[in-house]
Amino acid sequence: MNAKEAVAARILALCNERGIAINALAGSAGVSPSTVYSMLNSKSKNPGVVSLQKLCDGLGITLRQFFDDDLFDNVEQEIK
Repeated sequence: MNAKEAVAARILALCNERGIAINALAGSAGVSPSTVYSMLNSKSKNPGVVSLQKLCDGLGITLRQFFDDDLFDNVEQEIK
């Protein structure tokens, strides 16, 4: 799994844990739903840290809490 896939999986997992839809997350984070969906699919190859921070704010967590997950332990190396 690469970093982008791990970020997308983490966003989906957090939404599922909280019972929140993607559109609701976008609204509480102050970003457009298309921004969130682009982070979840192949449109966005590199989700921006500012957008990610806004999503974390919408979820009521810190960036540290976002990345504190086993998903990020074995992310594929990007430079080969």
